[in-house]
Amino acid sequence: MPEVSASGRELWILGITPGADREEQLCSYLTAGGYRCRLEKVENLAGGRPLGVILDISPFSDDGWGLLLKIKNDPATRNIPVLLVFLSEKGSVGGVFPVAGFFTLPVDERYLLERLAVYGMTEDAETWDLQALVVSRLGEEKLSRTVESAGFEVVKAYTAKEARALVSIHPVYLSFVSLMLPDMSVFELVEKLRLHPYSSNIPVYVLLKDEMKQGEKIAMSREIAHLISKKQLSCEEFLSFLRRRT
Repeated sequence: MPEVSASGRELWILGITPGADREEQLCSYLTAGGYRCRLEKVENLAGGRPLGVILDISPFSDDGWGLLLKIKNDPATRNIPVLLVFLSEKGSVGGVFPVAGFFTLPVDERYLLERLAVYGMTEDAETWDLQALVVSRLGEEKLSRTVESAGFEVVKAYTAKEARALVSIHPVYLSFVSLMLPDMSVFELVEKLRLHPYSSNIPVYVLLKDEMKQGEKIAMSREIAHLISKKQLSCEEFLSFLRRRT
């Protein structure tokens, strides 16, 4: 999400139950960075059209994963940028999980191609021999065909370990990764990719199932919790994620 002055549009905070006061530290960080923000409801998102959404997906959130699916399944809201954060039970900012974007499965081919064009990802695909990495235990044939139609050579990996091995040998231009892989979550994979020169700047688009069972939501929140250090993020550390292009 780009930085915006106090006179610009707002950032909305979702996933926090009103009255719980868990948003206070997050709001203080955003205010210090020159952002306007407020706690909101997903039902108001289409009409409000905020600059972006900051969504709590911790185990203490108010159905953060369900809200993410609602946003990305709805044509009226799916283009709104979403930054996932982990807030502690008392509201401390424990972690941020920036990715290039989200797509729901089964993929909407026209929408996928449209968004890649908007992101500027397809401009050089016909000129250069560019590879797109698809990481999913299912292979995602429909997605792969759509990406190939945009001019990319698709390289597939079925686990995070395999994906890391592939990008260590040859850099890829962009990647599509399932939310949960057999050996780790997409967010843990992103952290590991950032550690290596070949893969540190690869745009990662997360693939979401169009619905998640309650057990899957709980498992993902716990998976996220494992990635969070006990030290909370400082204001400057948090704001650096908003200023950074993902």
